[in-house]
Amino acid sequence: MLEIGSVFDGKYKILQEIGHGGMSTVYLALNERANKTWAIKEVRKNGSTDNVVVDQSLVAEIEMLKKLNHPHIVGIVDVVENDDSYIIIMDYIQGKDLMSVLQNSGPQNPDIVVEWAKQLCDVFGYLHRQDPPIIYRDMKPANVMLKPDGNIVVIDFGTARTNKGGSNQDTTWLGTRGYAAPEQFGGQGETDARTDIYTLGTTLYHLITGYSPADTNFVVYPVGQLVPELAGSGIEKIISKCCEPRREDRYQNCAELMEALLHVNDINDENIRENRRKWRLFLIPVMVAAMGIIGMVGFAAARSSTISQTYSSSLNRAKLAENVYDAQEDYKSAMSIRPAEAEAYMSMLNAIIADGKFNQNEKKTLDYCMDAKPITGGASNIEVLEARDPEGYAAFQYELGKDYFFYYEGGGYKYAAPVFDKIKDNSNLTPTELKVTNSLNLISSAYVSNTAGSSVGSAWLDEGTDWYKVWQQYEGLVGDASQAAANCGDATVAIAVYRELANKITNEALNEFKNAGVTREMAENILSEAEIFMSQQSSDKMAVQKLIQDTNKAIQGARNSVESVYHIIGTN
Repeated sequence: MLEIGSVFDGKYKILQEIGHGGMSTVYLALNERANKTWAIKEVRKNGSTDNVVVDQSLVAEIEMLKKLNHPHIVGIVDVVENDDSYIIIMDYIQGKDLMSVLQNSGPQNPDIVVEWAKQLCDVFGYLHRQDPPIIYRDMKPANVMLKPDGNIVVIDFGTARTNKGGSNQDTTWLGTRGYAAPEQFGGQGETDARTDIYTLGTTLYHLITGYSPADTNFVVYPVGQLVPELAGSGIEKIISKCCEPRREDRYQNCAELMEALLHVNDINDENIRENRRKWRLFLIPVMVAAMGIIGMVGFAAARSSTISQTYSSSLNRAKLAENVYDAQEDYKSAMSIRPAEAEAYMSMLNAIIADGKFNQNEKKTLDYCMDAKPITGGASNIEVLEARDPEGYAAFQYELGKDYFFYYEGGGYKYAAPVFDKIKDNSNLTPTELKVTNSLNLISSAYVSNTAGSSVGSAWLDEGTDWYKVWQQYEGLVGDASQAAANCGDATVAIAVYRELANKITNEALNEFKNAGVTREMAENILSEAEIFMSQQSSDKMAVQKLIQDTNKAIQGARNSVESVYHIIGTN
């Protein structure tokens, strides 16, 4: 077993035990050189925990899972096989698993559970689209972490396997009794996407009722029998369909399940009855007044329903597509049908930066969809959003500007600056969002401004120039590193501010700093504050991890540059 205080693999210091099962233990570890925390799971060989067999194929499966990149899947870095155990190194996710949440708080709010269900459905859709498809097989509350921001992350892939396509059955029967689908225990063929849909259903059952399937003698009762106020509700129907014993009776894929989750309230019995009642009350006087109008109203209602269904179908197909290019026409269709709703715009942007990158072709694809015309004609989709939903437009532009700044390959300052400039005084943004917007706008604008030329030695200290404004912000971070995040809006923005300063010092220590009157003491003070602040930073997001690494590297480069330039010219 790993020992507290020991160093594994020459770089991971074991800090404390944070979880354990029958044959596995999870530790919190620190890579002291990178100042990054990790979770390290030690799985002992030839045993089982919670009916989960530790299989010799674990190493191959983890190697496969290392290639995955999804915001709701824990990042797995490496797996090391020892004589008596496997050591799995993965991202450390702050928060609590949903089993702990249940034990502490009891049954969860159905609306919140539906939002978690959408995220889990998105995870399964992503896994099932892999080549070959990956079947998770062990969804349960204990395997899902709830982060402080309210999002969830799937953390345990010990029983995931690839679908072999044509095998009569799984090589090993894996899963947790009660949550697992009937076919996971043999005799019914190979597990597939519908197996994961079953386990998602039993997980939702536990989260909403507070009863695990084991608590109800491994019978999944209609939710309304355990929570009477949910009788006839949409979520009751969805869970029941997910948990059908026969695979043919369940949702056949994640696209079908996602469609149901997005319209969970539409299939509520009470809503259906109310809609029917309203329809009858409306229909009777209309029939008396003019039979001809019935046809017109019916046609309009049918058309409205068709449009709504087309929008949902387009957006769902887009979300489940392999990549944003394959989803281009579906995103365009969704935006054109409902241009005044920000959902499709946000969904497309999230899909683009899911891998922590934003390239030129993805920008062209996004622009193509935003600049298209609504089905009713007139202004472009994005112009309609701005005119009819200013709040949604501001939120979208805020995220777009940040994504250009942080993720655009080769530097997205020239795209970020005009976006931030549009919303820098937008009343629909929160004070924190406005602070972030103005912090990033300062840097972006300085890079594209006429006053940013490297030959202008006085640019950094001349009032009125863009770089002077940036320098003022940098100076505001000197003296108390703990205030850096507050000054910039949030920690990620402060990291970016330090990165840009370090890069500028590295590249232009002589022309832009020394000759402009910036003393060695001033430069070293702010680099010291940067190092203090950076020593406190960590993240479970791949893109932020890279930003932290780049910033630390830039700070060291700036140190070397200052030493070189000021040593040659003098100590001032």
